[in-house]
Amino acid sequence: MTKLSDLGPPIPGKRHGTPPADERDHFYNCPQCGQKVDMRDLRQVVWHEVPGHKPLGPRLVSG
Repeated sequence: MTKLSDLGPPIPGKRHGTPPADERDHFYNCPQCGQKVDMRDLRQVVWHEVPGHKPLGPRLVSG
C-alpha cells in the first residue's frame, strides 16, 4: 500500500483568492476511491487524478 510519505516531501499549493471560511473547504472526496483529499498538498491531488489508483495508506507521524 502506498503511503503519503512514499510520495516524497510535501508540495504545497498556493490558493488564489480569499481563504475559505471553513477548514473543511480544503478537502474533497475522491470520486474514484472515496478518500478525502487535501487540496493544499499537490501530491495528494495528483495521486487521486491517476485512473485506477488505490487509496493512500495512513500517514505515519513521527514524534
